[in-house]
Amino acid sequence: MNAIELIEQVGPTIWPLLLLSTLTLGTIFERLWFWSNLLRGERKTASQIIEAARRDWDEATHLARQFSNQPIGRFLFTPLRLANQEPEIFRLALEASADEELSAMRRGSKILETAITLAPLLGLFGTILGLQQALGNLDFDNIGQIVGNPSLGIGQALTSTLVGLAIAITALAFYRLFQGLLFNQARIFRRTGNELELVYRQFWLQHQLADSQPVLTPPSDAPDLPGY
Repeated sequence: MNAIELIEQVGPTIWPLLLLSTLTLGTIFERLWFWSNLLRGERKTASQIIEAARRDWDEATHLARQFSNQPIGRFLFTPLRLANQEPEIFRLALEASADEELSAMRRGSKILETAITLAPLLGLFGTILGLQQALGNLDFDNIGQIVGNPSLGIGQALTSTLVGLAIAITALAFYRLFQGLLFNQARIFRRTGNELELVYRQFWLQHQLADSQPVLTPPSDAPDLPGY
């Protein structure tokens, strides 16, 4: 069955189903490309930034800025640039940055959710139209008399249901996949953020102790010691 025969077989519901399938496939390919690029070297980038933060805070900030084209780099750079701020502010910056990045990663979810819900309904609608056409070809006044070809309506009903279910099943499978990747990404952000926050609290405590350390200077009226 070619595309033209499929369009004729499904009936008028083929057009919204085609639009829905196009949006679904476009979203799936775009998200697959996004996640394949995201997962490539992400853990290594996070480890490099954390290790740099343990050595030098400015080095870690500069390194995170270099990776700001990646979600993990943007996530860590937002709090890193808040040097010498209170740890609570640093933690809030981490949470806000994580929420923003995770929200951007959910792009396309609404389209897949719409396909999961709407495609079977459109298929069912096409099924009803097909059955209506098939029953319309039966002459109930004269039992056994058939007007036209009722198999066309039955074929439309079955094909419409098949297309709608195929779109919904495909959308559901990839929706679950992307949700799993998003959940795993949230775990990575949480673990990396906790490590960075711990390093920052140590850095901030050392900085505070250094600022509060008194500087001992001899009094101005102290007697001169012989030999000096």
